[in-house]
Amino acid sequence: MFQIAVGGTEENEAIAAITDPDQPVDPFLKQLVDETVSHEEAIDRTIKQHLINWSFDRIGNIDKAILRLAVCEMLFIDDVPNSVAMNEAIELSKRFGDENTRKFVNGILSNISKETK
Repeated sequence: MFQIAVGGTEENEAIAAITDPDQPVDPFLKQLVDETVSHEEAIDRTIKQHLINWSFDRIGNIDKAILRLAVCEMLFIDDVPNSVAMNEAIELSKRFGDENTRKFVNGILSNISKETK
């Protein structure tokens, strides 16, 4: 999602960059990327509604990518429980961000999860 948002990379090219060319693409990965891209406006609107004293433009690109994936799972992929989407996002935040990223992502997703139950 970072490559797509920041670099303007085409969806299939971004997926190819992170997968083994000798293996079939995981259908869930393809679904998640497709759904996130196709619902980006609604996803971003949802994120914006849950920002407190923070503008959407101030969110770092990695944080946005993580949030977009998690919110997509929460809103548009029925077989992923909110708790799983949140846990995966927090793990990504730990890997690609710092303690502040983790707290920020957790706070936003917790509020969205409460609203979508």
